[in-house]
Amino acid sequence: MNKELEVRQANALTNARYEYTETQANIFLVLLSKLRKDSPDDVYQISVPELEKLTNRKLNYKQLRNSTEEMMSRVHKINTQHNRKEVYRQLVLFKRIDYILGTGTIELEFNEYAVPYLFDLKDNFTSFQVHAALNLPSKHAKRIYQICSQWKDKGQTRKVTILELKKTLGLADDKGNEEYTILAMFKKKVLDVAVKQINEKTDLHIGYQLEKVGRAFQNIVFTVRPQVPATTISFDLVPNLAIIASGTATHQVENAGRLLTQLSITTPALVEQILGNPAHIVACNKFAHDLKTGKHTNARSLSGLLLTVLGIKKATTGGPLFDKPVKGY
Repeated sequence: MNKELEVRQANALTNARYEYTETQANIFLVLLSKLRKDSPDDVYQISVPELEKLTNRKLNYKQLRNSTEEMMSRVHKINTQHNRKEVYRQLVLFKRIDYILGTGTIELEFNEYAVPYLFDLKDNFTSFQVHAALNLPSKHAKRIYQICSQWKDKGQTRKVTILELKKTLGLADDKGNEEYTILAMFKKKVLDVAVKQINEKTDLHIGYQLEKVGRAFQNIVFTVRPQVPATTISFDLVPNLAIIASGTATHQVENAGRLLTQLSITTPALVEQILGNPAHIVACNKFAHDLKTGKHTNARSLSGLLLTVLGIKKATTGGPLFDKPVKGY
């Protein structure tokens, strides 16, 4: 098997068959943002006000408890390997979920068998991507976004059958029960909605292509490319992901590199200096956010301002580093 494909398929939780409601998906994403590789066995906490802030919606405590109760019993079906054998694994994620009365705090502890899959999944996300996924209204868009995030550097996802995708989205089971049996309805209610939301709200621009086998459409592949996000995020929402102990998140480096290109900061030594410094990368991401929220509108030279913010001496003359038009902001 192609090595690259094998590694990506190993991200078992992204491709596992399960269905979460929107509230359950949001809880899962917030937990994902809190995982720490230096303490994999930690107990994690979510405050309800924090969850409301991140999702921009009020939560009903009774419904929240019902949601987490269902998550406790939800079985994730995973194709994986164990003792060098291919296995079909049925896995639950949580050991326990406690509500600390009077505090608005939920405390969760993961099943130790689930922890490797969770860290495998987290490696595909930065603070922006978690926030973007939280704000996707459709639960199916959240799952499709996670799947496509694995393949943004390759241009398209692997080809799967439409039925396999439906099983991943919780729209079909192994007993033959299937929703949206008419393809036009599946496109209208699920695929087209997900594509529109992802393209409008995230750092990915996606599409999909259907493939016929005989007279019927049977397979699907998503096209994926990065884009400058149309929406902004507050950098204090998921602060523990801004910079991680082992280095800077890959996608933040990519975002910083795109900002430098858009500001025409292209001198190789200067680019290397900026992208080689984790603090500079965080500052570049913050600068990009400030641009999108309307700050720096009076700056004579955005590139010069960025270099000043970074503490890098600004050149005294104009030229290609500083005064070319800014694209994409």
